[in-house]
Amino acid sequence: MPIKRLPSSNKETDPSASKTIVLLSSCLAGLRTRYDGNHKRKRELLRRLKGSAILPVCPEQLGGLPTPRSRAQIVGGDGTDVLRGKARVINEQAQDVTAQFIKGAKETLKIIRLNGAKRAFLKEGSPSCGTLRSVRGKRDSGPGVTTALLLKEGIEVISVD
Repeated sequence: MPIKRLPSSNKETDPSASKTIVLLSSCLAGLRTRYDGNHKRKRELLRRLKGSAILPVCPEQLGGLPTPRSRAQIVGGDGTDVLRGKARVINEQAQDVTAQFIKGAKETLKIIRLNGAKRAFLKEGSPSCGTLRSVRGKRDSGPGVTTALLLKEGIEVISVD
């Protein structure tokens, strides 16, 4: 049987041609990707995004961390400092998971670029996705690792609590 090839940009065959493409923290979509194996589905947000092409992503999973996984926090700064090598991401077992967080952020950026998304809806309080990071259960200023990278690359980030 011959291989069928689709035209590169035909609105009739490209389902995303007329849709806004957005990235969404997969836990907000209802996927059980949070560190504790749960989700934080936001039905109202999903209703607002109806008609958009949604790319559900978990940067921590993309970085190679399992679900469930130990809770982690940024130590010595924020996500921008992690990207500069001036801060670390440490989990509850005192293991350094900085490399996985950076890898997940970079993979998330690749997904955005491959799909042409310009906006990301990310879960607040996460050391990856937050615009406010969580330190010992309290919110502190400064972005998570993925948020810092996306902002640096000109992607609009909308925080969802």
